[in-house]
Amino acid sequence: MPSPDTLLLFAAATLVLLLVPGPSVLFIVARTLEHGRRGGLTSMLGVETGALLHVLAATAGLGALVAASPHALLALKLAGAAYLLYMGVRAFRGRGEAAVTRAGSKLYRQGLLVDALNPKTAMFFVAFLPQFIDPAGDVALQTLLLGLTFVALATLTDTAYALLASTIRIRHVSKVAGATYIGLAGALAV
Repeated sequence: MPSPDTLLLFAAATLVLLLVPGPSVLFIVARTLEHGRRGGLTSMLGVETGALLHVLAATAGLGALVAASPHALLALKLAGAAYLLYMGVRAFRGRGEAAVTRAGSKLYRQGLLVDALNPKTAMFFVAFLPQFIDPAGDVALQTLLLGLTFVALATLTDTAYALLASTIRIRHVSKVAGATYIGLAGALAV
């Protein structure tokens, strides 16, 4: 188990990183602007489920395997960029889901894919989290505990982003969402 001081330091450092918007936050904000509060929160739940997949992969050691293989990391990065590009083009064409009630599961799945294919999240678990692991202890248990701490903090910050975005009203939301997705795809590809 990490010491309380290590856990507190990890939580503080993680919170600072989470406050800097990345692809997942921009996705949640775009979905909130397009589908309202409920759509944003549904998307956030999908994103956090994707983060849980990263936690499980890191705990099992798969995150290190992906980081060690430049081809696997590139494939992950390009798959994420392609998916965001697809969503951006779809939003520009005005083919987004009209009703959140029938699109809820789709928003959830999209959120899951956005975070599961987010190399920034994968690299967090491969490059940042291990700095807080005591190799003399149970590495898998420490990774799981720190990963769950990350997901809990991400849930809080991403919920705040969704709630804040739900107070904003923008005309031509599908165009703003489309530009956001395409911008994310470009940033992710680079």
